[in-house]
Amino acid sequence: MPSRLRDNISSSYFEAANALRGKQARRRIVAYVESYDDIYFWRTVLSRFEDDHRYFEVMLPSKVNLTRGKKSVLMNFIARDGRGEGKEERVGPDMIACVDADYDYLLQGATEQSARVLGSPYVFHTYVYAIENYQCYAPSLHDVCVAVTLNDHRIFDFRDYFRQFSEACFPLFVWSVWAYRTGRHSRFSLADFNRVTDPGGFTVQAPEVSIANIRRKVNTKIRELQRLFPDNKDAYLKVKADIQALGVTPQTTYLYMQGHHLFDTVVAPILTKVCNMLRQERQNEIYHSVAHRTQKRNEMSCYENSRQDIKSMLKKNTGYQQCDQFLKVQENVSRWLSGQSPCNPLLKENGGNNQ
Repeated sequence: MPSRLRDNISSSYFEAANALRGKQARRRIVAYVESYDDIYFWRTVLSRFEDDHRYFEVMLPSKVNLTRGKKSVLMNFIARDGRGEGKEERVGPDMIACVDADYDYLLQGATEQSARVLGSPYVFHTYVYAIENYQCYAPSLHDVCVAVTLNDHRIFDFRDYFRQFSEACFPLFVWSVWAYRTGRHSRFSLADFNRVTDPGGFTVQAPEVSIANIRRKVNTKIRELQRLFPDNKDAYLKVKADIQALGVTPQTTYLYMQGHHLFDTVVAPILTKVCNMLRQERQNEIYHSVAHRTQKRNEMSCYENSRQDIKSMLKKNTGYQQCDQFLKVQENVSRWLSGQSPCNPLLKENGGNNQ
C-alpha cells in the first residue's frame, strides 16, 4: 500500500468501505493490536460481540514495514498536518486500537501515553499489565499442567502460591507505581523490581522458602527506598489507595507486574518443575504396571509422543476468560458498542503525581 494512502487510513476510511458494501452486508470493525501473539487474545475478547450485523478483524497496524509494539499502534492513529503539528484521532467507530495496559492504566494519565490510552473511547487495554499475565492466571495453571503432562494429579496449589507471592510483592509494587508516576523510575526501575521479585531457588516440595526469600529481598529494598525518599509516606499511601481503587489487591499483584518477567522468570520455571514431577509420576505408573514389556514400551512411547511443550501450551492458555479483569475488558467493549462511556475513567486526583 503506498505510504500516502496508508498514512490516511482512519475509521472514516473503513466506514466508507463498509458503506460501499451495502446496507445488508455485515459491518467490519478493524482492531489493531501490538504483535502476532495479541491477535488471538483479542479475538477471544471480541468474538462474543459478533453477530449478523458486525464482525471484527484483528490485525497488526502495518503490513508493509512490519512495525510492531504499543507505540506503533498508538502512533498509527495520529494524523499530522504538513508541518507535523496538527493532531487528529484516527480511531473511531470502525477502527479501534487494542493494547497491553502495561503501567499506563495505573499511571492514570501521569504520562502522555497513559493519557492517550485512557482518554480515548476507541482504545481498549488489558487492565492487567499484558496478555502474558492472563496466560499466567493462577486458577488456570493446573489445566496447563494437565495439557502438558496428561496427568490430572494436583500436586501443587497454584492459587495459594500466587496469592502469597503477590502479597509478598505488593508493598514494593506500590513503590514501583509511585516511581513511574513521578518520573523517578531511574532510581527504581521495572528491572530493579523484577530482580527483587525473582523467586529463584523455588522447589515444589518447599515453595514457602522462595516466598520467604522474596519477602526478605522486598523488605531490604523498601528500607533502601525509605532512606532515599524519607518524606514519601503520604505519597506512598496515596498511590496505594489509588491502585487499590483501580482493582489491584495484595492478592492479585502478579497480574499487574511486567508480563514477560512473570511469564519467563516466575511462572514458566515453576510449571517446568511441577510438570517434570507429573511426567515422572506418569512414567513410573507405566513402568510399574503389570503389562508385558513390549506393551509397556509402546505405552511409554505413546505417552512421550503425546506430551506438549510448556511455554507453547502456556501461550495457548485461555483459562483466563473467567478472570475479573478479562470480564472488565469485555464489559468495556460492550459499553462502547451500546454507546456508553468506558468503565475505567481517570481518577480525579492522581496520587503521588507531584514532581
